[in-house]
Amino acid sequence: MNSSEVRQSFLDFFLRHGHKIVKSSSLLPDTPNLLFTNAGMNQFVPIFLGQTRPFCSRVADTQKCIRAGGKHNDLDDVGFDTYHHTFFEMLGNWSFGDYFKKEAIQMAWELLTEVWKFPKDRLYATIYSPKPNEPSSFDKEAYDIWEKIFSKEGIDPDVHIIEGSKADNFWMMGDTGPCGPCSEIHMDLTPNGDTGGNLVNAGNPWCIELWNLVFIQFNATANGTFENLKDKHIDTGIGFERIVGILAKTKNFSDFSQLPSNYDSDLFADIFSETEKMCGQKYHGTVPTSRTNMSPDERCDFWFRAIADHVRTLTFAIADGIFPSNEGRGYVLRRILRRAVMFGKLLKLPHGFFSKLSSVVIDKMGTIFEELIEQKSTIGKVLENEEQSFSKTIDRGVTIFHEICEKSGNKIAGDDAFLLYDTYGFPLDLTQLMAAERKISIDIDGFECAMEKQRTLARSAQKKSIIEVSNNTAPQTEFIGYNIDNIENIQVVVLDIINDGGKTFLIFDKTPFYAECGGQVGDRGIIQCGLRTFHVVDVQKDKNGCYVHELQEQTNIISLGQKVILSVDRSLRRSITRNHSATHILHFALRQVLGKHIKQAGSSVDDKRLRFDFNALAAPTEEELKEIEKLVEEKILECVDSNIFETDKDHVPAGCIANFGEKYGEIVRVVEFGDFSRELCGGCHVNNTSEIACFKIISTSAIAAGIRRIEAVTGQAAFDLFRTSAAIINRQCKTFSCQPSELLDKIDALINHSKELEKTVKVARQTFLQNMASELVQSSPPSNGKIIRIEKDIDNLQPDELRILALDILHKIEDGVVILTSCVNGKCSVVTCCSKTAITAGFNASNIVKELTSKHGGSGGGRAEFAMGGYDQPR
Repeated sequence: MNSSEVRQSFLDFFLRHGHKIVKSSSLLPDTPNLLFTNAGMNQFVPIFLGQTRPFCSRVADTQKCIRAGGKHNDLDDVGFDTYHHTFFEMLGNWSFGDYFKKEAIQMAWELLTEVWKFPKDRLYATIYSPKPNEPSSFDKEAYDIWEKIFSKEGIDPDVHIIEGSKADNFWMMGDTGPCGPCSEIHMDLTPNGDTGGNLVNAGNPWCIELWNLVFIQFNATANGTFENLKDKHIDTGIGFERIVGILAKTKNFSDFSQLPSNYDSDLFADIFSETEKMCGQKYHGTVPTSRTNMSPDERCDFWFRAIADHVRTLTFAIADGIFPSNEGRGYVLRRILRRAVMFGKLLKLPHGFFSKLSSVVIDKMGTIFEELIEQKSTIGKVLENEEQSFSKTIDRGVTIFHEICEKSGNKIAGDDAFLLYDTYGFPLDLTQLMAAERKISIDIDGFECAMEKQRTLARSAQKKSIIEVSNNTAPQTEFIGYNIDNIENIQVVVLDIINDGGKTFLIFDKTPFYAECGGQVGDRGIIQCGLRTFHVVDVQKDKNGCYVHELQEQTNIISLGQKVILSVDRSLRRSITRNHSATHILHFALRQVLGKHIKQAGSSVDDKRLRFDFNALAAPTEEELKEIEKLVEEKILECVDSNIFETDKDHVPAGCIANFGEKYGEIVRVVEFGDFSRELCGGCHVNNTSEIACFKIISTSAIAAGIRRIEAVTGQAAFDLFRTSAAIINRQCKTFSCQPSELLDKIDALINHSKELEKTVKVARQTFLQNMASELVQSSPPSNGKIIRIEKDIDNLQPDELRILALDILHKIEDGVVILTSCVNGKCSVVTCCSKTAITAGFNASNIVKELTSKHGGSGGGRAEFAMGGYDQPR
């Protein structure tokens, strides 16, 4: 089977066993503390935490994953061995409170041995057996299930069931949160397959972990205890590349003579083939036994594997809107890319090779992951720009390397090796290779020490989240505020009162107040409690779906169960909805003018303005911005009705845009404007585009690498802007005695006239300074063999003019000392310059300036030949 057949057979198998097949989530995670989505379970974390009800009790998928940076970081191993990757697919199946250990183990065994025909006698199962002070107890339930399976097959369970401690067989989401024992399935790939399980979890490439079955049955609390979960879950993950690689390398289990490799499957064949064409070298599939003493073929094959892995990582990440940058996950991507580009240079690959290889990845994977095809243009442009930019850094890094070698003797310090690694993107193995050519060693321990310091800083800067399973049974707040005609005088019941930090927060059974979400701010308004009125200044939605209303006033007169009246500020809500609907139309206009690759990267909507962030490689031109504004204005004037409805996630209309990074439940809300805008959105919107009234872009800016921001106003805010602009124009027209259509020409003429006057004044000033220099030289006493000293206080000269004058005087007298001072608007400047002869005679311009300025409480300095300083003019 090839890779496509393996993937499809996995999904088909679990579909037959009652699982719902879901799409891979984005590589940008919502899970706390993660740089990238690194496991199939990430998208289901809210279910495990009890924050969201499962939309289906059985689920399966293939998940895009990146492991680079943070806790799960495989980057340093990629290329050296045959089974580590920074990007990979994780096939997985899940049960949310449905089946548990027996069914999970039985289905895994059936798929491996009956569908994929893995040799049963080469498979080993690990189960949890805790060491002293480790959580829980021996997993006898899993042992009994495996014992029955192996015994039925005539395989000795005492050999094929292996016990493991917490390090290998107890899975935890973090220090806190859902956790439980796990059972791993390993395969003996040695030629004879007779190692008896001795290589399991021994870090030997001849014995590979295939599948991890996690039995989530506990909740780890912040105080170190482990509580039983009310609902038990199954979370499994199987390495797709490993399965495909084993099938390919063993020729469907007919040949175990060669070391297994994930890279010897059709997933990588096309990348290797294109790389070979571009560099004229061949991939041989060799694996180094030493990182510091590789043969030419081993080194070449290491570079091939690293490049192939890294181009997949960058291609998929950019397709999900994660761009290389100088911070966070973007910095990790930039490091991966630069590692690959560096190896490409060593292979003598042509400039631009990385973006060309991304096209190979897209051709191979685009039918499964459609976002690759949709973002092909953006992926190519980003990689081209990054590769071009890094070329300059490489050249500078090589120069620094040579400088380090010159000062290092026969050993490069660890800090210097880390500088090349961290600042210039030189992988340690590359620095080792370059150093070996000069017969210089590297302080590896020092490098690791510097690396650990950086990791420690990163960990201390990381915002940790305590992950807790929610046992809150309070009902979710019912939101009844979408209809703007039903947001005032609503009677509700107080369900909870929270007094914290000098503030009061209220939760009701229902509310017309929108809670901040999806970039839209929370509503403001009032609460009437008898004769008292309280002001709501913000509304947030907690993890249990309760709307928390923050009051401006702290109070203790409201009680649980009391009925109160809620009213949303209608005027503010109208302004917010105008801006929110305008972001949807702006999104449409951006995609029309700049291209379909445009994706939303964030937004913020309040009553004053809207902000829309989107991916873009270059700033929109002035003409493009005009066209974008025009398109939005046209849709406003067309008076298009909105069509808002809820539907099953699987029945979303074609062409509907799901906003990047948002989490959606099984039922989603679709917001349509005509046939031009269709997005999933839970926010508040106008009934008709005419309610937006008008639209004006007020600023554009770059906020990160590849991310642009547009800010705009609508409705009254736009009218106010136009009114202010019109008043300014009218005032200027009166000043210039002209019509509005003539104003720009009048201003241009004035600017040109001003520039001409500045030139005239500059020339006159230069002549004035030259004449003054001549006068001062002529009036100076003859040298009579002594050093000429010209010292003068001159009125109203700027520091630059004083400097020019002093240098001109020194040039005219050739040898001497010139000391000039001048005061302008209470600030005095001092300039001193000395000829070489004067310096030899003991004069020092810097010392002279320091002495003069210090007398008046000022400061200054410079070199012996020239110095400047200043002080406040004495009163």
